[in-house]
Amino acid sequence: MKKILFLITLLSISELTFAQSLSLSGNVKGATSGKVYLQKFIDRYFENVDSANIENGKFKFNSKVELPEVYGLSLDQSGNSYLVFLDKGNITVDLDSARNYSNSVTKGSELQDLYLDYRKNARSINISDFIKSHPKSLVAVYALYRDYSYRMSTEDIKSNLSLLDKSLQETHYAGILKDLLNTYQVVKIGNHAPNFHITDIDGKNVQLKDYIGKGYLLLDFWASWCGPCRKENPNVVKTFRTFKDKGFDILAVSLDKSRDAWVKAIHDDKLNYNHVSELKYWNSEATRLYGVRSIPSNFLIDKNGIIVAKNLRGDQLSEVLEQLLDKK
Repeated sequence: MKKILFLITLLSISELTFAQSLSLSGNVKGATSGKVYLQKFIDRYFENVDSANIENGKFKFNSKVELPEVYGLSLDQSGNSYLVFLDKGNITVDLDSARNYSNSVTKGSELQDLYLDYRKNARSINISDFIKSHPKSLVAVYALYRDYSYRMSTEDIKSNLSLLDKSLQETHYAGILKDLLNTYQVVKIGNHAPNFHITDIDGKNVQLKDYIGKGYLLLDFWASWCGPCRKENPNVVKTFRTFKDKGFDILAVSLDKSRDAWVKAIHDDKLNYNHVSELKYWNSEATRLYGVRSIPSNFLIDKNGIIVAKNLRGDQLSEVLEQLLDKK
């Protein structure tokens, strides 16, 4: 009985450690009524955790939430959100939904101040130096996870993770990076491309291996809302037209949420090859399986299902295909 009570006590302490009272209030520009939604940031998307009524242009939260943590504030559950680092203490936000909340202002959060300073100087920042200067800050692990991991080698990710204080090693963001290290080992060049099941543009259930075996296949991750993807599409189309009769095909995996936007982009960009999507944005099994952290991203797979190249841009894809097809 004593052991059970002891375990219950430990669980209660653990819950109190993570669930803390949030003191957050503010004003909403141009709104006298409605709701402000508090959203927790979960690996590239926001999940609603609470809401507060707007009364005479003001709102207030006294929620029990995990602190410190990254959250979003939004006037629309399905729209854009204002990203904010929240911590203990009294925090105020002047929320302005214009220009994707870019004019919103937060006061009372040292973490938010550090994040804004980081963003302002991002181009000149060396992430390793930044982590060394702020080893205990949630901003440091978030920046590593969000802005750098997708362009780092496994060795660089490991090295930078080791610079973080022990208090950050068990955060959600560090956990994602550690999982990513394992994923990168699975999808490195020379390994078999992991198979996955997905739905094609006609609503048919298909799998990656259905498209492997005839020649070289480009597994291309993109989305209609991704500016760099749309800019790269003409290069992909040009390459497809050049090599489609020489043993080359494309399977494009979209990270769209809207089928209409997805189909329209395919038509507008004249993407006359194979298309699939889970319509789940970043919450996609295919992107998780391949460790895709940014788009456009691609993997070139041979007829035996072996990954032979990754992230080929511009003329690189054509040049690599010319070399590989010349060897046949």
